[in-house]
Amino acid sequence: MSAGAIIVWELLGTAALILLGNGVVANHVLRKTNGNNGGMLFINFGWAFAVFTGASIAAPSGAHLNPAVTLGLAIADKTPWADVPFYFIGQFAGAIIGAMLCWATYKLQFDDHPEPENTLGIFSTGPQIPNTAWNLVTEIIGTFVLVVWILLSPTYAAGDGGTPNFGNSALGYAGVSFVVLVIGTSLGGPTGYAINPARDLGPRIAYAFLMPIRNKANANWGYSWIPVVGPLVGGALAALVYLAVHNLT
Repeated sequence: MSAGAIIVWELLGTAALILLGNGVVANHVLRKTNGNNGGMLFINFGWAFAVFTGASIAAPSGAHLNPAVTLGLAIADKTPWADVPFYFIGQFAGAIIGAMLCWATYKLQFDDHPEPENTLGIFSTGPQIPNTAWNLVTEIIGTFVLVVWILLSPTYAAGDGGTPNFGNSALGYAGVSFVVLVIGTSLGGPTGYAINPARDLGPRIAYAFLMPIRNKANANWGYSWIPVVGPLVGGALAALVYLAVHNLT
């Protein structure tokens, strides 16, 4: 697949992922919405099916949608290293666009919201108990679970150019959505489970520089590196485990 095609498919899929994922949080947080105070499970299910939607759209590129997944597949020799920058470009660009589309959808609710300084959490993650080391560990573990499942899933097979093919006609990308759902419900409590650098940093950039939300707070740049570095480390560790397991067989 050409570099341009990778960028376009990853951009479209990631934009859908972030539009729907950020959208379910906005629906929960902002007042005068039909989903106000929907709860944590409401958010987790929304994000899980956002993954299914985005992945289905981006299927021609392999539907990575996540730099940690791309890195893990490259280390595991399932995606060419030369393609990695193009995946990253599409993922981060799509995340910024998706966040802006979410803001546009809920523009009137953002204008009406009584606590605009607390709207960053609609777009990016943050810890319940700030602690650099343990917040990092949480993101590493959550992403490790996601990427190691992708790599070790018994239905996984690498197609042309490293394109994932889960080989299960009954589940397809829904299988990944179920894994994201259980990560959210089981491991998402401490930090909000970014498990995807583009999912967190792209909307954070859009929030800081592009969204005209009155009286919004800063983008919490001091924390912003954790949901980037943690998932990349988790994805890399998952790939190393995959390689170790396959070297034993």
